Amino acid sequence: MEFYGETPDVDLTYSDVFLVPRRSAITSRLDVDLAPGDGTTATLPLVSANMNSVTGARLAATLARRGGLGVLPQDMALQELDAAIRWVKAQPVAWDTPLVLPPDATVADAARLLPPTEGHAIVVADASSGHVDADDILGIVPATRLGTALPDARLGDLARGRAASVDADDIESARHAFDVIVAADAETVCVLHHGHLVGTLSRRSALRSTLYRPAVDASGRLIVAAAVGINGDVAAKAQALAAAGVDVLVVDTAHGHQEGMLRALRAVADLDLGIPIAAGNIVSAEGVHDLVTAGATILKVGVGPGAMCTTRMMTAVGRPQFSAVLETAEAARMMGAHVWADGGVRYPRDVALALAAGAASVMIGSWFAGTIEAPGELQVDESGRAYKESWGMASTKAVHERFGRLDPYELARKELFAEGISSSKIYLDPLRPGLEDLLDMITSGVRSSFTYAGASTVAEFHERARVGLQSAAGYEEGKALPVSW
Repeated sequence: MEFYGETPDVDLTYSDVFLVPRRSAITSRLDVDLAPGDGTTATLPLVSANMNSVTGARLAATLARRGGLGVLPQDMALQELDAAIRWVKAQPVAWDTPLVLPPDATVADAARLLPPTEGHAIVVADASSGHVDADDILGIVPATRLGTALPDARLGDLARGRAASVDADDIESARHAFDVIVAADAETVCVLHHGHLVGTLSRRSALRSTLYRPAVDASGRLIVAAAVGINGDVAAKAQALAAAGVDVLVVDTAHGHQEGMLRALRAVADLDLGIPIAAGNIVSAEGVHDLVTAGATILKVGVGPGAMCTTRMMTAVGRPQFSAVLETAEAARMMGAHVWADGGVRYPRDVALALAAGAASVMIGSWFAGTIEAPGELQVDESGRAYKESWGMASTKAVHERFGRLDPYELARKELFAEGISSSKIYLDPLRPGLEDLLDMITSGVRSSFTYAGASTVAEFHERARVGLQSAAGYEEGKALPVSW
């Protein structure tokens, strides 16, 4: 990356900078390869934050199916983490994970999982045996039907007519799948294998499969990461997660540049698990040096830029994110390591700028929290808008979940010094309610950024990106007008 003009002598946020177009030979955004090249098998430079309100098994599987990486949070019990990892590994790669509800379930039950939006559907089936055979399927209820039916209506009454289905062995490619669905005059079909339901496929998901490459392990299964803290028997937990099949281990604490982190990293690195180890959070080249020396191969960079984070206002600690990524990415590159830019992303432009600064991937939290696939049930406010609850990982709510087993006195002491937002409504974007809808928007913008820079890969973008400084008025000028002239 190079600055357009003089190198600044102050730290910068994403809002302070912009990308300058340069001569390019890239003719199409589809000619761009977004694989991060950070030692993971991800094909998109997007990582979901290890926050309880952001990443669960459902979101992790969906993200990996499109090429990204989900990080399960450390606050989950070890047994739950083990189960979540194994569940992700068991999910289909070429098809969507089917959302199955029994015929007695109501529209209200379904509405806690799906909003009335296009591209999603519920398979109505008797799954009492633990798996669904073709004869068990009563039909498919499009999610849009949930918006017109009474809340107490039974799904079995809405699923009229036999569901369209395809045999997995008959599908030759994603393009072929799209053509098959169109020929069947269906929006969503059940995918069967040896008479068992193994997935669903919509026109939109088949189309996406022609544009995205899934992130899979050596056995062809979806990848998933998991976080561990720096306290307790970190090595034993890391071994257990590796045994469950985790693909990336994230050693995580708010202040990553501390002795406790270095001890934990050395303990994990000594296990020689054969998987990438991410660690953080840090904001300086000195932090990169110490954590990489201790065993980290990926650094999580960012203190205070997150939407749910109050660290900077409470403690004055942190650093403007663009400069933090710029410095740490250069230091990491010198040591053969990589950076994940964690926090501060509000628009696709911010993802592009983080990559321009040298990040291999960008971690996203609150943006993903407001999606169908994020943990938690959908809720509706008094005006009928759908939302999910989100909270900071240092907030009172998070502290209570993390240390709830402590005796009341010790728990009260920890809650006394909690920081961060304990509850926030993250509204679903009506136009992009699903994770994949956001991925479409983000990757479309980032791919175009690459073409403007004349870069076809992330590595080339690191070299060719040209960044300029702008005033607050310059930033505002770049926004679309919310009203007509």
